[in-house]
Order: sequence, then structure tokens, then C-alpha cells
Amino acid sequence: MKRERIQAVLAAAARAGIVDADKPAALFHDLDVFHAVIGRIRAAFPADTLHTIAVKANPLAGMLRAARVAGMGAECASLPELQHALRLGFAPSAIVFDSPAKTEAELRFAVEQGVCLNADNLQEVDRLASLARGGRAVRAGLRINPQTGAGSYAGTSTATATSKFGVPLLDEREAVLAAFDAHPWLMGLHVHTGSQVCPLDLVVRGVNEILKLAREIEQRRGRPLAFIDIGGGLPAEYGSDDADAHLDDYAARLRRDAPGLFRHRIVTEFGRAVHAKAGWAASRVEYTKRSGGRKIAVIHLGADFMVRTAYAPDVWTHRVTVHAPDGAPKAGPDEAQDIAGPLCFTGDLVARERALPQAAPGDIVVIHDTGAYTLSMWSRYNSRQTPPVYGYTIEGGDVKLLLLKPAESVEDVLRFWGA
Repeated sequence: MKRERIQAVLAAAARAGIVDADKPAALFHDLDVFHAVIGRIRAAFPADTLHTIAVKANPLAGMLRAARVAGMGAECASLPELQHALRLGFAPSAIVFDSPAKTEAELRFAVEQGVCLNADNLQEVDRLASLARGGRAVRAGLRINPQTGAGSYAGTSTATATSKFGVPLLDEREAVLAAFDAHPWLMGLHVHTGSQVCPLDLVVRGVNEILKLAREIEQRRGRPLAFIDIGGGLPAEYGSDDADAHLDDYAARLRRDAPGLFRHRIVTEFGRAVHAKAGWAASRVEYTKRSGGRKIAVIHLGADFMVRTAYAPDVWTHRVTVHAPDGAPKAGPDEAQDIAGPLCFTGDLVARERALPQAAPGDIVVIHDTGAYTLSMWSRYNSRQTPPVYGYTIEGGDVKLLLLKPAESVEDVLRFWGA
């Protein structure tokens, strides 16, 4: 079904001249898929759960606004992300401010706005204590590193013994308890084991370690914590069209193996799981060549857009398909091909030795499942312009395209460099 939807959008884009010789790439977000995933997430947890969407995964204003209307909050990891969420109309009570490097001014601003923060370390707790002594109403949780280990890729595992995130539980347990004894405005605990390549066993184990800590804090205080923030980390299924392959399993595992969680108000911070499957990218094939007996198709999206794929291709492997200029899928025979980006380094490859129908100049390559951590990680190397971004819905075969962000102009890029 997803392939048919993409084909219909490509055909509409071809008629509108969206992906052609003059405008060789565009990004697309399926708003129907996006809303369906949000609905599934909300249905899987108790009604009072605060589901925040990780702004860093996809900061597009149109997507965040749609998430807010669908009942989501916002998880912000920088001052601009926090300002972005506030300006888009997210209620301060529905915003969580996370960052391992919040300045004193940023903490003051967040507290004055009524936003809940997750302090990353005990020095940050001391800064918040100064604000509280000054009469400001602080609402904060404390991020804990349960030190439960890494998944299969260290780069997105955040609960290792030496992770830069959170207060290490095994090293600082007594100091954490003392902080909660001293500061009644510390209202919750936050844990995030990692993203994408962390097995559910590891994620649930991290939640359970935090629940043990919560019980000890609550016994000492004589009252429950206000929330347990379990972070995000729910993986996207990059190998298929299933938009929520792990969601029901995750919720069921939490109910079975961490039932104490559901005695608290839960906060989630999903990003990849909400956005990834709703997004895809299309680029015109500019040239083809052969090198060492293998065909190479050169397109207009590469490591500028797919940073993780370029540098860790075995971890971040995206499906690609080849289409004719009118959007119709190309037929075989398949041939091993590299799909190469436009940047000036050898590793700028979207796909390596991929069996695909032979691409020709003017064809369109679709990169699937690019809704999260792609445009938000855009690289300025070679000063390439970001392409236009469209959202779409399909009803009764009618494709409705909505421009979410226009393409950058050359002048936009030069302004970035101070011209």
C-alpha cells in the first residue's frame, strides 16, 4: 500500500514539476501515516500519559504543528528548539526541556516559562536550586543513567558505564537520593537507554532500574513522584513498510515486565518511531557511470541528508527504489549499483552494491523511511541547498500536496556563511 501511495505522489509531483531538471530533489511526508502512528502510540499507553515528540528528530514547523493538534507535547534539546515549540503553540506544561549543556540563562528562561526540565547532572541541580531559592517555581526531573549497557551500536546507546548523559546510577546513587531529600521540586525521574539498536530487553531493564530508585525515593519522601519519563528509543523498521512494528510489543513488555511504571504518570519522548516511516525522499538521477565493473547512479541527495548512512552504512541501511520520470516503478533486470550523492568525498553513498533496476539519467531514486534524523542533521559541506519539503494526504485517489518548507536559495546558503 505504501508503494502505491508513493507512486501516486511521484506522479502528482511530476505533473507539478516538483522533481525535474531544474528542481532535482524533494522531500515528502505522508501525513496520513504520521497521524496513524500517533494514534497507535496514544492508544498503547494510559490516557494521562504525556507523549512528547522529539523536536530534534524532525523540527519542521508543519510536522510539529500537526503533532500538537494531534495531542502531542514537545521534547526540546536546545534553546531554539524550546523557543520553536513555544512559538508553535505547545503549552509549557506539555514541553520537556532536555540537554546535557543548559546554560544558566537557558535554565532561567525555561523555569520562567513554566516548562518542566530534566536536569542532566547534579551540578545542574545546584543551579536549579539557586533559582528555587530566588523564588522561582522550578519543576524538574533528574536524568539517570542506569548503566545497563549498550545495544549493538554504541553511537546511539546512552546507558553505557561511561555515557555522557545523565547521573550514573551505580556511581552516584547516594548523591541522587540526597538531592531528592533536599529538593522537593525534583518531581520525577528520566531514563533513556538508547535509540534504534537497543533491544527491548535492555530498554525495559533500564526502566526497571529507575523504578527501583523511584520506590526508594518515594519511601523516603512519603509521597509518589509526579512522573517517570521513559524517553524515546522505540526503533523504526527500516527493512519493511510496517510503520509501527515494535509499538505494541514495547507497550506489552512494559506492562508485563515493568508493571510499576503504570502506577506513575508516564512521559514519553518518541521521535524516530513517529516520523521515520512517514518520510521519504526523491532525487533525479543526474548521471550514470561504471567503475570497476559496477554501475554508479549520481543523485542530488547524499551524506548532506543521510549523514548516518554515509558513515555507518551497515547500521543505517535505507531501502531505495528506482522510478521512471513519471513516477512509475522501473522493472528489472536488476543490477548491482551504487547510489552516490553529490558531495566531494568517496563515502558519499546512499546505497552500496544494491540490486536495482538499471537507473538512467532523468529517472527518480526514492529513499525510503527518511522522516527522522535526516533533514535535521543536514550537513553544510559543499554548501548544498536543502530541497523543498512537502506534506501530503491521499483521499479517494486524490493527492493533496502541502508545501511545508521551500527549497533554500543560493542566497539563503550564502547568508549562513556570513555573506
